[in-house]
Amino acid sequence: MAGRQLASKWLKTEALLSDPRIAGYIPGTMEYSAAGLLRMLGKYGTVVIKPIVGGGGFGVIKVFRNSRGYGFTHMHSTRMYRNFSSMKRSLDLFKVKRKYLMQQGISLARIDGRPIDYRVKVVKNGTHWEFRSMVGRVARPGLFVTNLCKGGTMLSCREGLRRSLPRVRTSAKKAEMRRLTLICIELLERHFPGIGELGFDYAVDLRGKIWILEVNTRPK
Repeated sequence: MAGRQLASKWLKTEALLSDPRIAGYIPGTMEYSAAGLLRMLGKYGTVVIKPIVGGGGFGVIKVFRNSRGYGFTHMHSTRMYRNFSSMKRSLDLFKVKRKYLMQQGISLARIDGRPIDYRVKVVKNGTHWEFRSMVGRVARPGLFVTNLCKGGTMLSCREGLRRSLPRVRTSAKKAEMRRLTLICIELLERHFPGIGELGFDYAVDLRGKIWILEVNTRPK
């Protein structure tokens, strides 16, 4: 039984940010605005914008700033502009008609040049939670989103960590993901009673730091 559904990425992010044990694992996140996007680009260089409600990589766009100006990547297409206002006008045409949030861009570890992240799925069985799967998802060549429905490739968490970060202890990273997952379950159950199934999207950056990208109450 799936239990309560909670579509808003923003509400789930706010809940996780409320706990100092977890807040440091959450990328900088705020609701979308043009002024906020400009500030975040100045701070992080790369920002991922995504619909507050939605899944499967739908409507996700990577926005960036570099020495050539401002640009964004949507699916296979990247566009560059000399200034922010020109980029913003074009970006508005690509955004879907939903409210968006903005998230600090993370430099994901890669396999053969393709970014990888991790999905940890847990299900409530009676009074306790069970870990059902921990898998890596490698983006389809040319894409930055790793979703399997967008052509991503699935492999074991262990294999993904070993191949993307060969100098990192895979067992330690898996244990850290499990520990974070258990803390997040406790938090989310307190804020949203009735949830029964969760899918956590984790990133591991080039330095080996774990980030919590998103939590789904209807994981696929």
